[in-house]
Amino acid sequence: MDKLSIKLNIANRVYPMKINRDAEENIRKSVKKIEERIKFYEKNYAIKDKQDLLAMCLIEVATKLESVSDNASKDNKDIEIKLANIESALSEII
Repeated sequence: MDKLSIKLNIANRVYPMKINRDAEENIRKSVKKIEERIKFYEKNYAIKDKQDLLAMCLIEVATKLESVSDNASKDNKDIEIKLANIESALSEII
């Protein structure tokens, strides 16, 4: 796979990375969202320490990820139940 060297600036620190070329757009969008959230927390919570701001962003992202994971599990369970019902109905017909 074609690797690309990039430098990401997050909270006034530069992070050099080697990434897959096709991931660059998503990574840059993610960095932009992180910077936006840092500004939000700086403005609304009067937090100045960059590490604290990054921690707040991390908590927010981890919470959203957990919520998505929970929803996916519930959706999968619903699908399993529906498939079991279909299988049962088909078994009765056959």
